[in-house]
Amino acid sequence: MPRRALIALALCCAPAVPTHAASPLDEVRASFTIGGKPIPPEVFADFGDAMMSDSRPIVVTIDANAAIGSNRYADPIKANGGWVEQIKPGSGSFNGPETMSYEYRGATTNGLLVVLAAYSGGGSGVFYSVHILEAAAHPAFDEDGSIYSRLNLTLVRTYILGDRWQGDVTISGNSVRIVTNASLGGHGVTPVTIEARKP
Repeated sequence: MPRRALIALALCCAPAVPTHAASPLDEVRASFTIGGKPIPPEVFADFGDAMMSDSRPIVVTIDANAAIGSNRYADPIKANGGWVEQIKPGSGSFNGPETMSYEYRGATTNGLLVVLAAYSGGGSGVFYSVHILEAAAHPAFDEDGSIYSRLNLTLVRTYILGDRWQGDVTISGNSVRIVTNASLGGHGVTPVTIEARKP
């Protein structure tokens, strides 16, 4: 049998190399979803966006695996352009319901996640913040002692943009550039570059 035919036969008979699906951590870094489902926006309310009276956040780590499908974050979630929005039914005031939304801007070179978030309590204000998060997989024990996997989101830094901010947030390497667009009515924040890094 000619050599080319032997090579072709060997290639046909070789076992297929399995393709591995992206890990939940890779998926979170790529799209801020787990199993195709968006991480609930109200996570950011717990990170402090809905409690602006505290100067520092109290809740700083949330298990995103447990958050998806939980009763705590059961309010309806919908896509609104590039934003993911969660609305609290029966809340708010004459201007509308309480809402928490975010736009995922991507991952930095060192693997930190950058999210632009907006909170409205139902009044006339919409309060914007940029969050820098670390995502990490951690094993833990269920109440029966079984091991399960957590996907912890930890708040590393928050940069407050203020009420009704309009502008852009971009990532270059490990740098996050925030620019206010005054022509769109944005105000309160001068252009700034912050480094996404762990303390």
